[in-house]
Amino acid sequence: MLRILLMTALLAATALAEGKAKILVHVTHGPDAPTRAALAFLVARTAAEEGHTVTLFLAGDGVNLLREDSLDSVTGVGTGKLREHYDAMVKAGVRFYVSGNSAKARGLGEEVLKNKPAEFALPKVLVRLSLENDRMFTY
Repeated sequence: MLRILLMTALLAATALAEGKAKILVHVTHGPDAPTRAALAFLVARTAAEEGHTVTLFLAGDGVNLLREDSLDSVTGVGTGKLREHYDAMVKAGVRFYVSGNSAKARGLGEEVLKNKPAEFALPKVLVRLSLENDRMFTY
């Protein structure tokens, strides 16, 4: 286990030295907090466009952001339109994880993931991602 941690740290240091990082954005706010939600997507989009590897983990009310109606209607004050950020992230290869527990509690099923680079995940995936990434932002 120690060897794995040391190798991970070495790879992270190399990536940072080259100016590229692995970034995890954890989003727990949903359509009821449009500025915060759009800000999370804007930061992730910006990082991806700068060549960083970006992953989003949506939990709590954040799972609602992948609904088509949310993508089309959420606009933050000074943080842009969710749909524009989402489309740019998809184009850049960003991966989305959606809390299965949060989705189930909010009545979301497989339909929310249809045609999206996303999958349901449990809390252990969030923990793993937090350890694998160089930086983590939470919104």
